[in-house]
Amino acid sequence: MNVIKPLHIGIVGCSAEGAALCYRTICAEAPALLGPHAHPEVSVHTPSLAGYVACLERGDLQGVGELMLDSARKLAAIGADFLVCPDNTIHQAFGHVAPRSPKPWLHIAEVVADEAARRGLRRIGISGTRWLVDSEVYPAAFDARGLAWLRPSEAERDEIQHAIMDVLVPGLEGPPRETAVACFQRVFAGMKEAGCDAVVLGCTEIPLVMSDANSPLPTLDSTRLLARAALRRSVGAG
Repeated sequence: MNVIKPLHIGIVGCSAEGAALCYRTICAEAPALLGPHAHPEVSVHTPSLAGYVACLERGDLQGVGELMLDSARKLAAIGADFLVCPDNTIHQAFGHVAPRSPKPWLHIAEVVADEAARRGLRRIGISGTRWLVDSEVYPAAFDARGLAWLRPSEAERDEIQHAIMDVLVPGLEGPPRETAVACFQRVFAGMKEAGCDAVVLGCTEIPLVMSDANSPLPTLDSTRLLARAALRRSVGAG
């Protein structure tokens, strides 16, 4: 019997915590599809996060795109068949990347929006870095599927930015992480009161501290949803 070899997944990393969770999810959940200890070939390339942050702080999306393309080319050169980026924020540069990429991509917001539509959700809260929440990455994906959405307030965006960039991205534990969790819970509770029926964890670090178990709203875990979509693409199951 001919066995189809899974496609080689290339992960374009940005922040280490989010990239690691995506990688771990692919490898941990693959055995259910492929058998004990089996998973697709996975390669990760991650330039210094400082380069991405510098571009984002000066609003240089073309620069962000060039960093993504540099990773894409390196991953393609070692055999990756398609690419994913477990970072919502830098998908703002996707328009600069996709036409010049050596390999096709899965778009994280489109994966999440497809899942929201599949679940029959109607209005989704958006959480993530200020760069992401201020952008059209998720509104565009949700609008394309007829889904309503809600951004956090200006003050909440600042609080979430701090929780992500100063606590989750550097991997802090203890009281700082507990404060970050309380921030997310407060913001998500407000979204629930405003009529949202779910919230997208639109930063790939947020799922490290928030889930359906402690969120006032059902969650759309962008990191794991992307990893699962990549796994399905790799084995030809979707």
